[in-house]
Amino acid sequence: MPKKVVLAYSGGLDTSIIIPWLKENYDYDVIAMIADVGQGDDIEAVVKKAYATGASNVIVEDLREEFLTGYVFSSLKAGAVYEHKYLLGTSMARPVIAKHQVGVALREGATAVAHGCTGKGNDQVRFELTYQALAPELKVIAPWREWDLKSREDCLDYAAAHGIPVAQSREKIHSRDRNLWHVSHEGGELEEAGNAPFASTWQLTKSPQEAPDREEQVEIGFEQGVPISVNGLNMDPVSLVELLNEIGGRNAIGRIDLVENRFVGIKSRGCYETPGGTLLLTAHRELEALCLDRDLMHYKQHVGLKYAELVYFGLWFTPLREALDAFVESTQKDVTGTVALSLYKGNISVASRKSEYSLYRSDLSSFTMGDSYDQKDAEGFIRILGLPSRSRAQLHQEVAK
Repeated sequence: MPKKVVLAYSGGLDTSIIIPWLKENYDYDVIAMIADVGQGDDIEAVVKKAYATGASNVIVEDLREEFLTGYVFSSLKAGAVYEHKYLLGTSMARPVIAKHQVGVALREGATAVAHGCTGKGNDQVRFELTYQALAPELKVIAPWREWDLKSREDCLDYAAAHGIPVAQSREKIHSRDRNLWHVSHEGGELEEAGNAPFASTWQLTKSPQEAPDREEQVEIGFEQGVPISVNGLNMDPVSLVELLNEIGGRNAIGRIDLVENRFVGIKSRGCYETPGGTLLLTAHRELEALCLDRDLMHYKQHVGLKYAELVYFGLWFTPLREALDAFVESTQKDVTGTVALSLYKGNISVASRKSEYSLYRSDLSSFTMGDSYDQKDAEGFIRILGLPSRSRAQLHQEVAK
């Protein structure tokens, strides 16, 4: 009986040619696992394509809600943003896909797993660190590190020679990854850091010029840091993010153009669209500003940076990420309330913030001097804080005599 390999299959250029390549180069039955993380594909058509190109079995896993609740919202609560801009859409999707790929392999009695990531990219790390954390006994096959194909043009030639239909062409050569959280764009004109992206590169968001000539307000509700409602209507996670993607997208929210440092040591350039995620991150930050203690909020910013790095580097299934999650959860106990955002041609401003756990007190912050704050206390407070500075200044004065 032939051995089995489970391929993380999207139906894109790379994985489309990997099925016949595996059959040509390995004596394996190829099981194609299609992970639905909200990429918007015609899943039935992708299934048919996998069978048509040689898969012995195709398994579809609907991971949309798990992706959001177990990965995206955890990173949102942590405030995880990589290198000031990237909201980690692809980075968060890879571990949940790889986790279920391992699950399929173990259920189906497969001895190997395969992916279509290149040897230059971050995704190979994200997939394979997950494999190692969850099923180190599985053999890993990474065709891009084995075959003699060097470019996407080579892959198009291979597809044509094997009669495999693909959406890419030599004129439309972008590499895209889409899920509920974002769309990423690489390749084509973006390979030159000095080139502006084409208008046609963007998929989810309107340009500021195309956006409506009026403001639109959206109110987002949170419970213990988790988004639960839009404009007063409680929604399931998938519907909530889909709606915010629509609202943000039509108002030109969520475009970024980034030169980033890959984990493998290469600088790469990509464009990302995260309309709903940008709204959620902005609203969550504003609610935390209202509800979190100063020292906790400031320390949590350090945690957010480390959390983003762990996610980007593919270190999801690690004790450190789990420990940071425990810390983050403890910070979110009082992050409950609503934030209203005003959107206009790519800009976001805050219209209101409300929470029953708000630490903001107008009687303290007001310029009116009331009984709740004794200004005379400030003199001793400042004197104590200034003691090291005064001592140092006095020493230097004495030495200079």
